[in-house]
Parts: sequence; C-alpha cells; structure tokens
Amino acid sequence: MSEASAQAGDTVSVHYVGRFPGGAVFDTSMKPEALKSGLFNPARDYKPLQVVLGRHQVISGFEEALLGMKVNETKEVTLPPEKAYGKSGKHPMAGKTLQFKLLVTNIKKP
Repeated sequence: MSEASAQAGDTVSVHYVGRFPGGAVFDTSMKPEALKSGLFNPARDYKPLQVVLGRHQVISGFEEALLGMKVNETKEVTLPPEKAYGKSGKHPMAGKTLQFKLLVTNIKKP
C-alpha cells in the first residue's frame, strides 16, 4: 500500500522555515534553524505546526503546498503576495513574496 498523501480534512504536522527572497529567515518551527538565524525564543515550543487542510488556518499558498505531500516529504515553495498575506493591507508581511521549506512529519486522517 502506498503512503497516503495529504488531502482536505487531514491534520498535517509540518516543520517549516520561512524566508524572504535573499535568504533572511523570518519564522521557523525548528529550534536549530531558529538558533542559527538568531530568531530563537526560549518561551516558544519548537515543534511541527498542525494544520487542518481546508480550514484556512494558514496562508493559502502554504496550505496549497501541503496538499498531496506525503510523510517525510520536503518541498520548497515561493509564494507571491496574493498567496501569502495579500498585496496590501495592515499585516506587516503584506506585499511581500515569501519562501517556505516544508517537511511533513505526520498526516492524520479524519
């Protein structure tokens, strides 16, 4: 039996590194990456992000990238502002292109 891929309704656990084009890290779920990039926060619990696909819990491009991924698969995606925080608006990331490296650690079917 082949491993299941992530579909709408699944709860996906994903480690990620978010960067701006050019390489500056703005967020990560991985402690070693946070330490390396100077973002480490001792109050934060560094563990995979859990996302229920189809519930719009994360930006659209992030969610779209997870669809079809399998456990232990990695993917790098570049999201234009339309797939991230929008072309304009109050969010500090509005208008920015974002790059994510994703690693799926678990998929839980509903």
